[in-house]
Amino acid sequence: MNELRNEQGLTETEFLAAYQPGDYERPSNTVDMLLFTIDDKHMDDVRKDKEKELKVLLIKRRNHPDIHKWALPGGFVDIDENIDVAAYRELQEETNITNVYMEQLYTFGDVGRDKRMRVISIAHMALIPPDSVKPIAGDDAEDVAWFTVEKRKDSNLEEQLILTNEELNLKYVYKVENTIRKNGVVSVATPSIIASEENNKIAFDHIEIINMGIDRLRNKVEYVPIAFNLVPEKFTLNDIQKVYEVILGRKLVKQNFRKWIDRFVEELPEKQVSVGHRPATLYRYKEKHIDNI
Repeated sequence: MNELRNEQGLTETEFLAAYQPGDYERPSNTVDMLLFTIDDKHMDDVRKDKEKELKVLLIKRRNHPDIHKWALPGGFVDIDENIDVAAYRELQEETNITNVYMEQLYTFGDVGRDKRMRVISIAHMALIPPDSVKPIAGDDAEDVAWFTVEKRKDSNLEEQLILTNEELNLKYVYKVENTIRKNGVVSVATPSIIASEENNKIAFDHIEIINMGIDRLRNKVEYVPIAFNLVPEKFTLNDIQKVYEVILGRKLVKQNFRKWIDRFVEELPEKQVSVGHRPATLYRYKEKHIDNI
């Protein structure tokens, strides 16, 4: 069978042999990894059930641009490397974390997002229990740390995104505003995040990635049981309810929540140990749950 020819009379084989990729400008590609966990909040009264807080993993950049600023782990994709392979490689090189399941979150490609050149980043997201990994800074990372992250309304009902690390005495406060962008077909509301003047900024546009990750987490947790990735294998119903409350940013009615969660969990013949209050019954995730959402 004869090969098809284009308007210039070339077959695909001839076209590819003559093709010069260097004739065209093209962006570089990076991957950024957004790792969330939920950990116990420090409390002085050990007799009370510990409150929970959502945390995100950040690295402190060792080099320009945005040297010494905090950022998400990430880096450039090699020319002969698959996107998912690059994500796991960069995560291991910068934090020493392996064996974490990640899924793609979104592609970020605003023209000015990187000071060096045109860079398009494919952001990935993962949920991990707090004790499952021990991050260690490496490669281009000067340091690595978990930051508590909250998305909430202030006294003026303006939405804020706040990242804090008490040990490092760091706090980043951002105001989240919605703007309308028209793409010719529909209008889409997208967050415009403005840093408080008294705070330094998180590197690049990584606060945008964190903001979108929280929104994705809140939307997904109500119809997919991903929150169980954030608790140990054995947990109390109070534990899993607090995880949902931290993610959703609101209190839940205990009776309604337990009725809803019942299809996802199975009761164990065990109770908590070494707690300063009445031990609660332990549960685990039911792999074959009845999904009637």
